[in-house]
Amino acid sequence: MDKQQLVRIVEALIFASDTPLTVAQMQAIVKVVELTDIDAAVEQLTEDLQDRAIYVKKVGGGYRFATRADYAEWIGEMFAEKNRSRMSRAALESLAIVAFRQPVSRVEVSAIRGVNSDGVMKKLLDFRLITIAGRDSGPGRPLLFKTTPEFLNYFGINDISELPRPKEVEDLLAEGEGGEILKELPDEALLSRQATADMEADQGGKSLVQSEEPSAEESIDRREQTP
Repeated sequence: MDKQQLVRIVEALIFASDTPLTVAQMQAIVKVVELTDIDAAVEQLTEDLQDRAIYVKKVGGGYRFATRADYAEWIGEMFAEKNRSRMSRAALESLAIVAFRQPVSRVEVSAIRGVNSDGVMKKLLDFRLITIAGRDSGPGRPLLFKTTPEFLNYFGINDISELPRPKEVEDLLAEGEGGEILKELPDEALLSRQATADMEADQGGKSLVQSEEPSAEESIDRREQTP
């Protein structure tokens, strides 16, 4: 296959995909070329777009097109009237805890936040921003959670190591809606709640967590205990 033709095929695949495409995925589609050929095509496409408004961005191990920051003003104007769904503060806090402490259990997330987080964790699972990472070896062997490739894609980063530490979040300058949401991740609140979790552990596991709303089982127990 002609090298220039492969570059155009790679360009078309990245453009048409609604998620970042890895080199392996593109090679599986094209079939008649090697991984090194796809790598070379991506590099050539990146070079071809150096003076264009769009560029090839590596996100979550794959590639997608992105617009350069120089044009953010006009793009923002285009979407000014568009209503965007935003995650709740509770979801942002829980997601931040999972991202910075993964793998982490639901009980740990609740302890750090100071409120029951079961419902929020379920929503994050539904959004595919977190996934089950196995079970803890401790008492009860609770499920552990970690972030997903969809999390990386949502926030426009290639690796979890690119996340800012809590102290750096306010200084973050990112692109797109994901970046704006990321600016809202908790800073001092997260650290202070960690201190609460540590205090709980020092007191022999006494629960400091206040439930946002009782579970179905708790509601049944309370009804049965009511004279």
